[in-house]
Amino acid sequence: MNQSFFIGAVGAHQQLKRLTVHGNNIANVNTYGFKAEKGRFTDLMYDHIRAIENDELPSGTGSALWVTDTDFSAGAPVSTERDQDYMIEGDGFFALVDLETNEISLTRNGSFVISELQRASGEVDDTGTPTMETVYYLSDNQGRFVLSRSGGMIEVADRHAEQPVGVFDYINYSGMEHIDGTRFLAVDKNGGIRLGDSPAIQGMLENSNADLAEELTKVIESQRAYGMALKMVQTSDEIETTINGLSS
Repeated sequence: MNQSFFIGAVGAHQQLKRLTVHGNNIANVNTYGFKAEKGRFTDLMYDHIRAIENDELPSGTGSALWVTDTDFSAGAPVSTERDQDYMIEGDGFFALVDLETNEISLTRNGSFVISELQRASGEVDDTGTPTMETVYYLSDNQGRFVLSRSGGMIEVADRHAEQPVGVFDYINYSGMEHIDGTRFLAVDKNGGIRLGDSPAIQGMLENSNADLAEELTKVIESQRAYGMALKMVQTSDEIETTINGLSS
């Protein structure tokens, strides 16, 4: 009886996790460059028990959300006609560098802006203090800067001109770490980074690849599975209460 109670409780908890995954996908249906995630489940302590006439019956303690896979298929193209919007036509990612941590992250969201930085001009004033100059770079507007095809930051001279935005790629995308929003970090199994073959199209963006109809269907599935798991918990509790009442 305790086992059925435990299986129901675990099932309800895991379906809540699944709802979180699909809820996040729904929340990002209109986020440029977002990649939907899908929950993968696995068995918990699956075994066989010996029954009448030595028949073996499968017995387990339920299932759990094992991992969330990311769907890296391309989203629909959207024309924005903004000078510093870019869409990758094919495979690959844009690379962003955080100057504070030196972390390089990957994204398919090419909605970039021009940000300013202060750097030493190489000259000094009358007191011998190095003077600073304002330089403009392409960034994601969140403190990270876009890398060019040569791997350096993109210094912008003409705000309306197409910039040499780099497109980078990996042998496979399996296991990439989804850190936040539309950004990813590569792991060892992805292989080494390489310059991608896909072009970056100016004035366009890639829509989210989350399908609202599919996500809502998955939410309904999770809600029903959650309700069934709670019903198992309730039934197990009622049976145990009845047995305890008889024994007293």
